[in-house]
Amino acid sequence: MEASDKQKKKAQPQQKPRLINTRWVATITCASFLLSVVMSYASNEALSNANTVLSFAVLFLFIALGILFDMIGVAATSATEKEFHSMAAHKVRGAREAVWMSRNAEKVSSICNDVVGDICGIISGATGALIVANITVGMHAAMVVVVSLLVTGMISAMTIGGKAAGKGVAIAFSSKVLALCGRVLSLLPVSFDSKKS
Repeated sequence: MEASDKQKKKAQPQQKPRLINTRWVATITCASFLLSVVMSYASNEALSNANTVLSFAVLFLFIALGILFDMIGVAATSATEKEFHSMAAHKVRGAREAVWMSRNAEKVSSICNDVVGDICGIISGATGALIVANITVGMHAAMVVVVSLLVTGMISAMTIGGKAAGKGVAIAFSSKVLALCGRVLSLLPVSFDSKKS
């Protein structure tokens, strides 16, 4: 009997872990669509009657948001949950949320880096195009091209340079970044169960 049981176990193929979590993909896709619509609408409303200075302020805001969320995503993948267990045991505010973020680093990184980061990048580009259109009214075609290239280059340089600097900070101070994020999340009326992945 024991030999036949062993043979049956060997005959059964081992189940491979799922490479793609279809439920998570569907959820993040819908969330991306809704968040993109909301953020695009907010930026369009802010820029509809804005002057050039306010347009630049909105542009820098979205670039800063992209850099900030990129840092959070990198910190989530760099930190280990062990760092926050003692804090959670002592009921330090935000520790449970930090454990959840570290344990669900893949999802946190996807939301912060891919969803928010990409949306901020798209809106930054659209805002830059609007700024160019406002600045170059009545200018010669050659000057329009020059201004467009300068604004595009500035947006790219600030975004890439900011994220490069932010990644270094996020990796070096990953636990502090997550602890701060945990405190912010603890203020939200949402329960983050650290026992669930």
